[in-house]
Amino acid sequence: MTGLLMIGVNSLFVVSICHVASFFSGIGLALCERLLTEDAQLRLCLACRNMQRAEAARSALLTSHSEARVDLVHLDVGSVQSVLTAAQELKARYKRIDFLYLNAGIMPNPQVDVKAFFKGLFSRNIINMFATAQGILSQQDRLNPDGLQEVFATNLFGHFLLIRELEPLLCQGDHTSSVVWTSSSNARRTAFSIEDIQHRNGAEPYSSSKYASDMLSVALNRHKNSQGLFSSVICPGLVMTNLTYGILPSFLWTLIMPVMWLIRIFTNTFTLTPYNGAGSLHWLFLQTPESLDPRAKYHSLTSGLGTNYTEPRPMDIDDSMCEALYEKLLHLEKEVRRRLADRHSYPQPN
Repeated sequence: MTGLLMIGVNSLFVVSICHVASFFSGIGLALCERLLTEDAQLRLCLACRNMQRAEAARSALLTSHSEARVDLVHLDVGSVQSVLTAAQELKARYKRIDFLYLNAGIMPNPQVDVKAFFKGLFSRNIINMFATAQGILSQQDRLNPDGLQEVFATNLFGHFLLIRELEPLLCQGDHTSSVVWTSSSNARRTAFSIEDIQHRNGAEPYSSSKYASDMLSVALNRHKNSQGLFSSVICPGLVMTNLTYGILPSFLWTLIMPVMWLIRIFTNTFTLTPYNGAGSLHWLFLQTPESLDPRAKYHSLTSGLGTNYTEPRPMDIDDSMCEALYEKLLHLEKEVRRRLADRHSYPQPN
């Protein structure tokens, strides 16, 4: 999955924060295409782990939008040092951020309960099973070189640290900036524990991290709206990307896909294509940040006839837990910066 950042002075500027392996088949590329179609004057910057693939993504965008301005920056949101270095480069390049789309996400080593899966195929729970993977999907997480759980670091903490680093460009008071988190229908309160925010002791780190991003968005609005930063959450629906295809063997997808297209007639959450899944991301680009509901998740939906639309739905969020998460992330940020300073003499913030 990819993330997108828009920066602008006089003209809008976009930076895409990518795990580029999925860029060509994912929501990130679809969003870039939709935004450039909306406004050819947008300036994009793809921030990616693999710069060779970033160059290929840039070329793909310029093929369809030859006049577009597309920059690149190296960034791995799963690495604290990479986030800090990229943020310094962005602050040196640009003066303001208009939109920050946070899509980067991983789901390592997904394990499917095959028996429960096939049982769900022939039950009334089939739509919910595909939409949320509840009861059938788990992952095996691990520690990254920073000593953080890999899924937590990539899906949540790296984005949080990036926002903190870019506050001078995001929080300018007289100008509003939008932060947009790509969440998931797999984000569930039951998978998250405020006592274990990194999900060290569970088997659903992806679901936990996505629910945490929902809560963090609410907390950011409480703390940063007065400074001009507004945060929103979207759900792309069930989209077929490399992340999705990695959950099951390819031969099973060959068998299942016709069933999924049939099911889409009866549900609006099966967006299936990256273009449809990016609908709510594009819709938020057209809105006034102050007019949005900070406690709603904006869902990309597709009718059985193929009509795309966006619908806000209330999130299952507790304010006190949001605040507790925010405070824990601030505390963890201090710890991580201190450890990094001890290793590399990286300057501490004021």
